Amino acid sequence: MIIGVPKEIKPNEYRVAATPAGVQTLTSRGHIVLVEKDAGIGSNMQNEEYEKAGAKIVSKDELFSQSEMIYKVKEFFPEEYKYLRENLIVFTYIHSNAHPEETDAFLNSKVIGISYEDIEEGKGNFPLLSPMSEFAGKGGFLAACHFSQKVHGGKGILLARIPGVQTPQITIIGAGAAGMGAAELAASFGNKVVILDIDLEKLKKAKEVLPSNIELLYSDQTNLLNALTNSDVIINCILWPKWRKDHLIDRKMLKLMKTNSLIVDVSCDDNGAIETCHSTSHDNPVYSEEGIMHYCVDNIPSAFSQAASVSLCNHSLPFTLEIADKGYETALKENPVLRKGLCFYTGSLTLKETALKQNRPYKTPEEVLGI
Repeated sequence: MIIGVPKEIKPNEYRVAATPAGVQTLTSRGHIVLVEKDAGIGSNMQNEEYEKAGAKIVSKDELFSQSEMIYKVKEFFPEEYKYLRENLIVFTYIHSNAHPEETDAFLNSKVIGISYEDIEEGKGNFPLLSPMSEFAGKGGFLAACHFSQKVHGGKGILLARIPGVQTPQITIIGAGAAGMGAAELAASFGNKVVILDIDLEKLKKAKEVLPSNIELLYSDQTNLLNALTNSDVIINCILWPKWRKDHLIDRKMLKLMKTNSLIVDVSCDDNGAIETCHSTSHDNPVYSEEGIMHYCVDNIPSAFSQAASVSLCNHSLPFTLEIADKGYETALKENPVLRKGLCFYTGSLTLKETALKQNRPYKTPEEVLGI
């Protein structure tokens, strides 16, 4: 199969889907890999390294015209829609539920769209979302350290335990990969850390691996309101269903928080779990609502691009190999985990979440594949 690795065009997106090591694995299996010139520069991976691994360095136009599968990181942007064509395989973070115009482009072009974020192995286990979620959670805490400084607009506190100074409280909503990553760093700095989750099994697992200065609480209204009142930083790490119109934290509840405290929304669901959150960028990462600073950068892992690219390639490459070795139809039919990630199939929408949010008809992956 001819696999294309393009350069990302999202502002401040420096990751790349395939590392030179990943390319070497693909080419050793007989596949042809096209890498757009300078695709890996943002992750400190040079064109020469890709060529040594067996890739051919090409222009963007060459890559999209020749490739049978596009292997990338971020969703497609309007200027890339022209490259979509029937039966082209697109394997990336698609985020179709958040981008109706992208959904239109994928449906109209009749591509095969498989999204990293929807591949699910067992209930709640997302093997291609979890590694980047850990980066996002840890990066979110580091951002909180930065924006809690007075020189960066915060109230001038150090998120660490200092003798003679009140220890800050960090509340983390969600005990998944992002929440665990944030908690690990926040606790290691000596903060008072609270994790809220409605899944008691996740809280039990968190107890086994996290230090004892982390309080693990069931996420009910009483505990949430107490956390809002007492916290210096709230880090949201839960995925809010896209079709819900209510919020875990609404605008009125922000009045309970300490003035100029900080919300870090790792999930970046616009008008989602936190009503006042909307996506921001690394260029303009923070804003204030109701006297509360908000940090809602939607691609936190890009700040750690080299490490994040290595991790993402490590986790996505087995699925890429399966698609390339078997062809998309056989791979999707034989692997129910991969099949969960099928969003688009030759003009049909196959992701229920996007269908519900955008009020579109859809078919199940099993229907379109005839299984």
